[in-house]
Amino acid sequence: MARVWKFGEDVNTDQIVPGRYAPYMTSEAELRKYPFIEARPEFAATVRPGDIIVAGRNFGCGSSREYAPQALKLVGVGAIIAPLFARIFYRNALNLGLPLFEADLTWLEDGAEVELDLQRCLLHTGADTIRLPAPPDFVCEVWDAGGIVPYVRLHGRFPGGTAL
Repeated sequence: MARVWKFGEDVNTDQIVPGRYAPYMTSEAELRKYPFIEARPEFAATVRPGDIIVAGRNFGCGSSREYAPQALKLVGVGAIIAPLFARIFYRNALNLGLPLFEADLTWLEDGAEVELDLQRCLLHTGADTIRLPAPPDFVCEVWDAGGIVPYVRLHGRFPGGTAL
């Protein structure tokens, strides 16, 4: 089972990982210590692999910090579900293999226990089974590979693209 971590609207990349904790200011090895260090200081220490972030609209807005979704992936976040993502955050998360689903599940309670079936795009809440919007096949292939770089290494091409 996974736990829901609930956040509001307009969560920006500086709230996810403040700039002073950027890998070039600290280190790549320490990045996992800093997701939501100010907004929810307990997050990095208590998030479990597979936990789900559920947020309001415009998650990941602000600057194009690739280390924001990278930090969430490093601590094991299984997916992020929000009605709308900032486009650059969405692309950075896809490049890193961090699953995102555009759906409004803000009615879920913080700390709720859920189970995500990533392959079938289903979220089981105990009382309900919610069908999440299925991404295009190439997105699932990138997720399965662990990100765009592992995908290209495996296939020798970009998804839907020509060979390198």
